[in-house]
Amino acid sequence: MRRDGSRQAEFVVVGSGVAGLRAAIGLAEALERVLLLTKDTPTDSNTDRAQGGVAVVLSDEDEVGLHFEDTLRAGAGLSEESAARTLVEDGARAILELIEWGAEFDRQGIQLAFGREAAHSARRVLHAGGDATGREIVRVLLAKASMFPSLRILSGCIAQDLWIESGSCRGVHYLDEAAGETRTAAAAGVLLATGGAGRVYRENTNPPQATGDGIAMAWLAGAELMDMEFVQFHPTALAVPGEPRWLLTEALRGEGGVLRTLSGRRFMPQYHGDGDLAPRDVVSRSIAQEIARSGDDHVLLDLGHLDAAFLRRRFPGIDALCTRCGLDFTRDPIPVLPAAHYFMGGVRTDLLGRSSVPGLYAAGETACTGVHGANRLASNSLLEGLVFGARVSTAMLVDLGRAAGEPGPPPDPEPFFAEDGAAAVAERVAVEASERLGVIRNGGGLDRARAVLEGFSAGCVASSASRDGIEARNRWIVARAVTEAATWRTESRGAHFRSDHPEVDDRNFRVHSVQRLGSGVAAVPAGEGPLPLSESE
Repeated sequence: MRRDGSRQAEFVVVGSGVAGLRAAIGLAEALERVLLLTKDTPTDSNTDRAQGGVAVVLSDEDEVGLHFEDTLRAGAGLSEESAARTLVEDGARAILELIEWGAEFDRQGIQLAFGREAAHSARRVLHAGGDATGREIVRVLLAKASMFPSLRILSGCIAQDLWIESGSCRGVHYLDEAAGETRTAAAAGVLLATGGAGRVYRENTNPPQATGDGIAMAWLAGAELMDMEFVQFHPTALAVPGEPRWLLTEALRGEGGVLRTLSGRRFMPQYHGDGDLAPRDVVSRSIAQEIARSGDDHVLLDLGHLDAAFLRRRFPGIDALCTRCGLDFTRDPIPVLPAAHYFMGGVRTDLLGRSSVPGLYAAGETACTGVHGANRLASNSLLEGLVFGARVSTAMLVDLGRAAGEPGPPPDPEPFFAEDGAAAVAERVAVEASERLGVIRNGGGLDRARAVLEGFSAGCVASSASRDGIEARNRWIVARAVTEAATWRTESRGAHFRSDHPEVDDRNFRVHSVQRLGSGVAAVPAGEGPLPLSESE
């Protein structure tokens, strides 16, 4: 395979989820050459799978201040107030803009219909098509994006590495799978919006594309990562043999569903005062403890006491999924277990998406502003993608005039795993992550994970690029970052729970973890998590 440096763009966006598409639209409105790279098709993303909805204050019965407080409470002392305030205050404008562009959210008569999910103090979660909210948002964003001839979307292109020159990002190397070639796109800057890294874990709710590419590439480029120990496990993933771990939206419990053991005992009230509507981290740990206690491999989500017609109307996608699996979800308890779902940590940025490397930006799940703290509030992620996707495009346009001149020849890509051993590496990483970096962790398990992961270093060699090789390297890098941060944080907070340090330690650990290539884990006090804005902002 060869490198081809023929492509030029003012900016390159990597990823076609909500954050990448919203940013690309903002750039394409003002520029002549914007390039968006996506691994498969533009609809293959976590956004497209999002069922639960998007949280926003648009009801007279709700307040922005309540949404702000709920976000901070879920974040377990680490949600950055500046980031959370930006999210909730800009949220209404972002959703109204989406509606203006043609988004069709569910309504009761002519009024928007709001649902309630765990840890929300009011009904503020909008849905589309019952449980197809993400798909509707992607549809609208792609339709809007298609209006701009300045935006070129390249499918089947896998970002490999960032082009760093004199400390700044000048472009990206990517594998064009159809051509079988590694190409290089030069640009004034690159936005990483590749989503999360759920596929690092064996049990996960993410699509195959979620292999932590943006986080790993930023790490290799010398950018700072923040809060990588905080991985949210969705408590209710479908546990049917032979089926993927399809996410079963938290809205099922918001509408009255309850969790039971296989013997029929309802257990959540004994763990938390909010019962089945407790925060996600509490519910996931409770399920894990019940599974460990009973020796069963799952628990049950029971909806049989609710109105069947309402359930089928409200959750048509889940109805179809369960029917395919031989279940009538209005009558049969659904087998569920916790699965890796969302990374609160990621590339450390300011509130406009700038990373610690000039010319490199991140938004959505790839980024970490501290908005989610130690535990994301349900349905804040789609809103985050819209709000911060718009904000980062504004920053990129401002920075365009500050960009350096023409770059020199592009450097060679970073090494990755050879194709013939990549699948074995990815599988071993997934096993270690699920067993040692899961819902419940401990020092011995983390030490074991570190030893296993470090043993793969020699296998990461320069070779012909392949999708498997690139993704295996990226999963490995992310798993190592999670391991280091989780080992460093000797307390339990939010989604990070250590059985050997089960208490919250505000005195020593009300801080963010920050990592960078070649350095250990550093602490940044809560309140100082986002990178500072430049003086011009």
